[in-house]
Amino acid sequence: MDPSANMALPSLPKEIEELSRISLNLWWSWNPRGRNLFKTISPYLWKESGYNPIALLKNLSREKLENLIKDENFMREYRYVTALFRDYMREEKKTRSFTVAYFCAEYGLHHSLPIYSGGLGFLAGDILKESSDMGIPMVGIGFMYPKGYVRQVIGSDGWQRGMNEEVEKDTAPIERVLDKDGNHFVIKVPFIEPPVFASVWKVNVGKVSLYLLDTDIEENDPWDREISYRLYTPDMHQRLRQQIVLGIGGYKVLEEMGIEYSILHLNEGHPAFALFERVRAFMERGMSKEEALEAVRESSVFTTHTPLQSATDVYGFDLMGKYFEKYARKLDMDKSELFSFGVDPSSPASGFNMSVFAFNMCNHRNAVSKKHCEVTKNIWRELFEKEKRSIDYITNGVHLPSWAGEELYFLFERVLGENWLEIQDDKDVWEILEEVEEKELWKIHYLNKIKMVNFIRERVRKKWAKEGIDPLIAMAEGVMLDPDVLTIGFARRMTSYKRPDLILYDLDRLEKIINDPVRPVQIIFAGKAHPADDPGKMIIQKIFKTAQDRRFRGRIAFVEDYGEEVAKYLVKGVDVWLNNPLLPLEACGTSGMKASVNGTLHLSVKDGWWIEGYNGKNGWSFGGEISDEKRDAYELYEVLEKEIVPLFYDIDKDGVPVGWVKMMKEAIKSVAPSFSARRMMKEYLEKFYLPISEKNM
Repeated sequence: MDPSANMALPSLPKEIEELSRISLNLWWSWNPRGRNLFKTISPYLWKESGYNPIALLKNLSREKLENLIKDENFMREYRYVTALFRDYMREEKKTRSFTVAYFCAEYGLHHSLPIYSGGLGFLAGDILKESSDMGIPMVGIGFMYPKGYVRQVIGSDGWQRGMNEEVEKDTAPIERVLDKDGNHFVIKVPFIEPPVFASVWKVNVGKVSLYLLDTDIEENDPWDREISYRLYTPDMHQRLRQQIVLGIGGYKVLEEMGIEYSILHLNEGHPAFALFERVRAFMERGMSKEEALEAVRESSVFTTHTPLQSATDVYGFDLMGKYFEKYARKLDMDKSELFSFGVDPSSPASGFNMSVFAFNMCNHRNAVSKKHCEVTKNIWRELFEKEKRSIDYITNGVHLPSWAGEELYFLFERVLGENWLEIQDDKDVWEILEEVEEKELWKIHYLNKIKMVNFIRERVRKKWAKEGIDPLIAMAEGVMLDPDVLTIGFARRMTSYKRPDLILYDLDRLEKIINDPVRPVQIIFAGKAHPADDPGKMIIQKIFKTAQDRRFRGRIAFVEDYGEEVAKYLVKGVDVWLNNPLLPLEACGTSGMKASVNGTLHLSVKDGWWIEGYNGKNGWSFGGEISDEKRDAYELYEVLEKEIVPLFYDIDKDGVPVGWVKMMKEAIKSVAPSFSARRMMKEYLEKFYLPISEKNM
């Protein structure tokens, strides 16, 4: 069963009907020709629709559609893009002997589908995209969050006021999965009493299908409808139910749809209950309990992103017993034995730990950077020693076609060759970038900078037109930004350990740096605090109040409602990407990779991926092996004053900062191949997927 339907799409003339199919597949979002096809239909409507082709097509008049058919230039490009899409989607003879079921609580794919909160989701989205590009057989399982994560609204007092960022199902790139009778496919989540039901939606990510569960349906009581309302609910009872639906319900979806897979890959511990359900299924096929447990362990992968033991989900045994006492019998266990899989030996009375459970039930485990692997071994030392567990690492990577700016994409195509994406992880290939003139690369970056500033100003204009905001708020949100000024960007989740306000440590010194009459600096902040994170909201308020301070002359800005769209402007528009978390709490930090592949220079403490990526010529490093706020802030100011600012403003007769652009080249050359999703997925193949497949043949 996999018929699906999207009732929101308008009826298009036969001559251009393929636009519907392309708009419903996110392939267009990482293919410049695909994006530009929709843009040429109506540049203004394209922008007003939020760069969403479904919303664009719905707003076209019949007359406009007929005119498109008569436009020879458009039709020529339409036929070419359609051919590209058909060729990309062409089913190849199956060369892999396995299929991966990839479970994750969030996916960052496009801002029209706000089912993500940050880096974990963007990584999951990039993994699906790269798997599609590489032809890795994969199917994704996640949640449709009708209320999204949180739409950030900053009040005049600088306090974050969260609003629901509801998924616009009529214009989102989703399809209803239909049952054999043509109705929306609904599953009953096994073993939950009273019953909980979930409808199923499908997202086309190139050649990979992502299935999303949605409990906000009429069959459920109000309490049950809210299970999938939003990401990471702070109510631990509801969160447990959410993770039961994701893991056990997600397994049920694959089973009901007849989708067979041989490898289970968990991205974090949230969906780990799928492991128990897989044991149950193996036992139903005739395996003993011990055989089923071993089969699941040998064919399951667990990727951990958590740099803190306290950050994992832990559920009280009484609460677990409410849902799993009867379920344990299905696994030929009593309640105590089932609970034992999630007991942390360093804190056995604390409850059922989802990360411990995943570590115990997956023989293939990985951290997301070399440093994170060391941190993980340390925080779970007692568990690993007692259970004789080991862990490897696969450093995260980013999907280059999604995150490289369009102008750079075409530059790579011209300089590296039309097949550059096929050889993107070959370091030697990127050396040819040295042939690109500094003036050309700077022109691309400066254009991206202008686009970013205009984007931020336009957001402020729309807010002013709608709400009539105070001029000080407009200033704080970036209306006075200048593309000619050295621009630092800090765009992360706003929480205490990320230290977003480190650069504000000494405001008098910062004022001198920012307001230098010859070499000024401006700073752009962006990021959301979790709705329950009041300390994070206080940091936002501090930044916002500083941005309103007249002495900084509008050169500090906080961009409201950080998400995928804002991120794509910032990573290619700012000059410097700042990262300064408390050590060693940066598991990886893919935003810095996205910036570097666009030539934005990374300025970071020695944590996460930067320990592997920094080579002394592709950005800057500051801080010691242990975080110290005063020392780190002092070193940050020193690097800015003595290295970054002078280099940026050292320009030639054409206005090009040649030394700076040489570092931009080095950033692209060193980061693009080594920290691409292509390299990452090849490592998942070599370390996990292929060995598992070969062992189970």
